[in-house]
Parts: sequence; C-alpha cells; structure tokens
Amino acid sequence: MTLRTVSPEKARDMLNEGAILVDIREADEHARERISAAQNLPLSKLDQVELELHRGKPVIFHCRSGQRTQMNAAKLKVCAGEDCEAFVVEGGLDGWRKAGLPVVTDRRQPIEMQRQVQIVAGSLGLGGVLLGAFVSPAFFAVPGFIGAGLLFAGLTGTCGMAKLLKFAPWNRGILGPV
Repeated sequence: MTLRTVSPEKARDMLNEGAILVDIREADEHARERISAAQNLPLSKLDQVELELHRGKPVIFHCRSGQRTQMNAAKLKVCAGEDCEAFVVEGGLDGWRKAGLPVVTDRRQPIEMQRQVQIVAGSLGLGGVLLGAFVSPAFFAVPGFIGAGLLFAGLTGTCGMAKLLKFAPWNRGILGPV
C-alpha cells in the first residue's frame, strides 16, 4: 500500500482548507526543525496510541525525506482511519523547505540522535584506525568494537551508543530527564 503523494504547495493549500499535518519523525528530530502546523506523532509510538486523527479531515503525513512515510504507508493509513483521505508530502520536510515554504528551526536543540550516533561511531572508528596504523596495532580493536556494536544495534533494534548519548548534557532537555 502507498499513500498518495502531494506537492508541498498542495499540502500547504490543504492545510489552509483544514487538513491535519502529522510529523512521524522522532521528538528530537521534530524539536530541531519542523513545519509549524505539524503535530508530532513519532512512528515508534504509533502502536501505543489509539487515534482518530482525521475528525473528518484529510491527513497529511511527513518525515524528513518522504521515504519513512512511504515505507510505513499501511501502518499510517490504519492510523488515519478507513474513511480518511491520507497523503504524504512529496520530499517530506526537505521538499517543503526546497519549495521555499517556512520551517521552524531551533538550533539550540541537539542534532538528531541517529546523527549523533553516526558522528561518534565514525569518529571512534576513524580514530581507532589512525591510532592502529601510527601508534599501535592494538587500537584496531576500537573500530572492531564499534562495528560489533552497530551490528548488534541493527539486529536487535537496541543501540547502546544512543542509550549512552541520552545522558549527554546537551540531550537532557529534549530526550527527558536522566
């Protein structure tokens, strides 16, 4: 199942006519950059919430690029309701911004947790390789450990590095109390 795609301009017009816009990204992503009219309903929490989103109005879903919404179209259609028209914004938030439509950006919010994990894992992996090549081969264990952690995260859906990064001072406000 796929959701019908609407251009960012068409989505804006639909919002002006009363449609409901739902951002399915995680709270940390939504806090940093969002479309002002969007309600945040993270995809990861969709199963925990019983909603009748539409209240007789069309529902427009968006994520960052549009891929997440299309990949989860069946789940989102169920969330919107059987008798509801449901759509996805073409290109997601990125498409909205490229169309010159306004977004709310709060640079005081931390970057998304997924990007933080990528930055830390990449830095540790590269550092381990450089130290292994120039200081001691024992440092090659660092990228091995990082690779094992990423493999574990992919197989289980549990990322230890993300759990640790939640305790970082810059993440405490958006990701909840420690």
